[in-house]
Amino acid sequence: MNGKFSFTLKQVVFDENYYPADSTRLTTNFANLARGEHRQENLRNALRMIDNRFNALAQWDNPEGNRYSVELAIISVGLDIEGKGDPIPLIDMLYTTIVDKKLGKRINGILGNNFSSYVRDYDFSIVLPEHNKGRGELRAPDDFGDLHGNLFRHFIRSVAYTENFDKLPVICISVSSSQTYHRIDNRHPVLGVEYVNDSLSLTDQYFGKMGLKVRYFMPPGGVAPLAFYCAGDLLNDYTNLELISTISTMEVFQKIYRPEIYNANAAAPMVYRPTLTQQDYSLTRIRYDREERSRLGVQQGQFAAEHFITPHRATLERWLASDRP
Repeated sequence: MNGKFSFTLKQVVFDENYYPADSTRLTTNFANLARGEHRQENLRNALRMIDNRFNALAQWDNPEGNRYSVELAIISVGLDIEGKGDPIPLIDMLYTTIVDKKLGKRINGILGNNFSSYVRDYDFSIVLPEHNKGRGELRAPDDFGDLHGNLFRHFIRSVAYTENFDKLPVICISVSSSQTYHRIDNRHPVLGVEYVNDSLSLTDQYFGKMGLKVRYFMPPGGVAPLAFYCAGDLLNDYTNLELISTISTMEVFQKIYRPEIYNANAAAPMVYRPTLTQQDYSLTRIRYDREERSRLGVQQGQFAAEHFITPHRATLERWLASDRP
């Protein structure tokens, strides 16, 4: 990146004792679980669910279903835009580490998984509603996501990234309730059956500006496809254990946050239209306030506007005009 722009990384262990720092985006999956009087019980139950799901998918040489556990770390990315050593919080992701208790070894997993971004909150909570005032249908401005996409592309090419991670990130989120997905014949031993959609959702397009392509897979034992965003080759750049670490982590989060889709009592059919209004689903024992999370998204979009977009607008516009990846 031109000028004095530089990225910083901070790592925090995510376990049952995790407590969000004041600078953490509180809408992130992990931060939301770690709030309130039931925070430690929430965290303990979620981590147990992740381990159980991992072992259910990694069945080989694992007769008792307890060979592996997953350790999670929160990777917080900051952007020092003025070179003063005072970075602005930009992105939070999760890094997985697989613990093989049979061999007594730790195996690197995947960075990405959960993806949280202040600039994305700004785009979806402020820019998009403002652009669509008085419109009958949702449309995005032509430059929607350009800044965010360029920031992410530069981050994964930065020294901060390449010195700490060997592989490109994989981000895994829910499928869109505005899309219809069709099951195809392709099947992966870990990712499961593949689905495709007729057109890209707004989120797909937004992640596309980050250099990420999407594929949809419903893992064995799952009830709905997950959306996997990757800059490389999802099926060939990562080991089965790496992929399982992402599936087990993010499927559990989605069961908590979107039980109507991911904890449904019937699996997705060949032609699938996800919906948050269907009632045939089960709840986990983990407490979560979805309405609060939506409110916080707006607040954190306003934070990005106040502390990043508005004060540095001229610098960012010059950079966008002259330094596109």
